[in-house]
Amino acid sequence: MATEDLHAISADWLKSLEIASSTGDAMSFVSHFVADGWFRDLLCFSWDHRTLSGLEKICGFLSEVVDGKSRLERSSLRDFKIDNHTINAPSPFKLPGSQGIEGVQGAFTFSITNPAALGRGFFRLTQDADGKWKALTLFINMEDLVGYEESFADQHGLYEGRTITWEEDVDAKFRAIEADPTVLIVGGGQSGLMFAARLRRLGIRALIIDEDARVGDCWRQRYPNLTLHTPAYQSSILYSPYPTNFPKYIPKGKLANFLESYAVHQELCIWLSSTMTSAPIYDSLTARWTVEVQHGDQKVILNPKHLVLATGSGSPRIPTWNGMDGFQGALYHSDFHKDAEQFRGRRVIVVGAGNASGDICQDFVAHGAAEVTLVQRSATCVVSSAAMEKTRFRQLYPINTPIEELDFRSNSMPLAFALQLTKSGGIQQMKMLDKELHDGLRKAGFNLTWELSPGSGEVGLEEFLFSRLGSGTMLDIGCGKLIIEGRVKVKQGQEISHFDKDGITFKDGSKLLADVIVLATGNEPIMKTTRALLGNEVTDRLLPPEVWGLDSEGELNQVYRPSGHPGLWFAVGPFGAARFFSKHLGLQILARELGIA
Repeated sequence: MATEDLHAISADWLKSLEIASSTGDAMSFVSHFVADGWFRDLLCFSWDHRTLSGLEKICGFLSEVVDGKSRLERSSLRDFKIDNHTINAPSPFKLPGSQGIEGVQGAFTFSITNPAALGRGFFRLTQDADGKWKALTLFINMEDLVGYEESFADQHGLYEGRTITWEEDVDAKFRAIEADPTVLIVGGGQSGLMFAARLRRLGIRALIIDEDARVGDCWRQRYPNLTLHTPAYQSSILYSPYPTNFPKYIPKGKLANFLESYAVHQELCIWLSSTMTSAPIYDSLTARWTVEVQHGDQKVILNPKHLVLATGSGSPRIPTWNGMDGFQGALYHSDFHKDAEQFRGRRVIVVGAGNASGDICQDFVAHGAAEVTLVQRSATCVVSSAAMEKTRFRQLYPINTPIEELDFRSNSMPLAFALQLTKSGGIQQMKMLDKELHDGLRKAGFNLTWELSPGSGEVGLEEFLFSRLGSGTMLDIGCGKLIIEGRVKVKQGQEISHFDKDGITFKDGSKLLADVIVLATGNEPIMKTTRALLGNEVTDRLLPPEVWGLDSEGELNQVYRPSGHPGLWFAVGPFGAARFFSKHLGLQILARELGIA
């Protein structure tokens, strides 16, 4: 299809949609969708993340009355303009899956009347039975509040006419933040750092506290051979792409050092070796928290308006079995794996079959363990890094393309719809690409699955990520080959009965001897960590059922959106989530500070 035709189709549809929007006509607005169309709204019609599917639900949402007007009429989106100046200008698309849906896609800009804001949208148009172009998906996204836009102004480096130095300027800003932080961020990993950087650009005072002694220690202190399992170009850091000479899969130490330098370059105010000493208390009259922090050798009382937990995926999950105390070898959780070399020539058991298990098995093999056995207690969804790169990463994140534009386009697809497409053909494509790997794993006794629970139906790796934070999966970067070659043995199909002084006995009476047992058994749910930090009174007010996982509309529970408790927010998830949704959480906090939300 010619570029002129793509633009004409997009412009005609968008002009008609703008008329429906500006007149507040919900029925007319939804008539621009196909019958089973999808609508995703991030902060434009409500201060939340919403996804609706089907004309009735979309119309119902837009027709809901807020302050005496329907959502559509109250927000009054106007000034729709095709975005012709980015990679998201009108273009043809074809969706993956068995249905082979194709059409025209593109981005556009608009303004919001109430509140006064700037927005950006993305449409995917297909032809209905009558040949009319209608939206299969429509995404609308608040970009900035007018008058409070995110600052991208270049600093010229001459502070107050060269009367003060950069160091003095930063120190003054830090003292102001420490005296009265608007936002207290607990956790200085990549999510906490990126969110703090975002808030700084929005003009909001944010203080990070972290229990570690150095920024990046949350990666630096993990097992030695850890690397990112996703490519560097997809795991970029907000405002600061990695140097072009970084490896595709970044080693944990290199990433830790990059995060440390990022905190300096982004001028983030961080208290290291600092923890909350007790559960914080929220005062609903002042809308402030009282938080006691042990900062070095001092106890400091802080009164932020907003508390953001960016504490990662939870504390180590350590199951208990009879006899564990009597095991005479080394026994520890994978989070505490430091040195495989000291166990050269020893027999090793690794309990678990996910990413950490695979990495640690590789580490023991590389350092000459006499025998390495992986104990698989339940089936695992295994996808090779090569298959993921071919079908996901390269398609969604081609290199040498602005990451902000790719994040925008990727997040324009409703999660629930994307997962449907995966089920309708994407899983089979992945299996085909990994057939040799999967056949070899099965032959070695490794149990595979693509179901979240037995009999629930096959899903893709992404649904494991969004439902379980990746638990039960292995994004294979080498362990699969070791299993197939027999260099890592598999014990599968029998539950552990108890530990002996020299190994593990299973319920069928079989036994594995070991000098070292590593529990690669994952992490506790975020909610459990939250309860330990905040106490029952606060945690019991959070929206059910959990932090993370998908709600009934396909949006992530409580993450970068209202938690159910005033002034309490969660910033967790993979790199891409922090890059994109940090803006939405920043806008929600800014709107509350301005008294418009």
